[in-house]
Amino acid sequence: MTMSQFFKPVLAIAVMMMAVTGAAEAAKPAKIDRRVDEALADFREDIGGGEAVLTRAKGVLVFPLIRKGGIGIGGEYGQGALRIGGDTVAYYSTAAASIGLQFGGQSRRQIIVFLDQGALDKFRSSQGWEIGVDASVAVVTVGAGGAIDTTQLNQPIVAFVFDNKGLMYNLSLEGSKISEIHRD
Repeated sequence: MTMSQFFKPVLAIAVMMMAVTGAAEAAKPAKIDRRVDEALADFREDIGGGEAVLTRAKGVLVFPLIRKGGIGIGGEYGQGALRIGGDTVAYYSTAAASIGLQFGGQSRRQIIVFLDQGALDKFRSSQGWEIGVDASVAVVTVGAGGAIDTTQLNQPIVAFVFDNKGLMYNLSLEGSKISEIHRD
């Protein structure tokens, strides 16, 4: 098999995945805001201690729908909003790629909470922010009784990843690239 024969199917899969994930077209701000409202309401209602965490936040970056899929080569994409004081101040996208044993797809919600003003300011002034490179983000898990493990809340930036069944475990956000969506 030549390199050209190998890369044509890989490119076709990548293009198909981008179309499936919606990366080709930005959602309208009103749609993103509606989905962010729903994700935050579910977080407050379903995750013990969720309201207290949001109250402490200097800023909250919410991706209400991140789709991930792959066949050997995978990718994920989602759009969301940064909220400060309950108001949307900017829109962002998140994207990541992976290579390895994988087949299928999934979706999830992701909330990144900035508990430190300096960390939020650094994020907002960046021209593209990569988790694990530009900042370390602690992924918070659920402790006893289905409540947030508050021992992990001593970091400047924490993340919560959940689906319709609750918080998800053993996830790494390393390598996720977050970029502001500029609207004309």
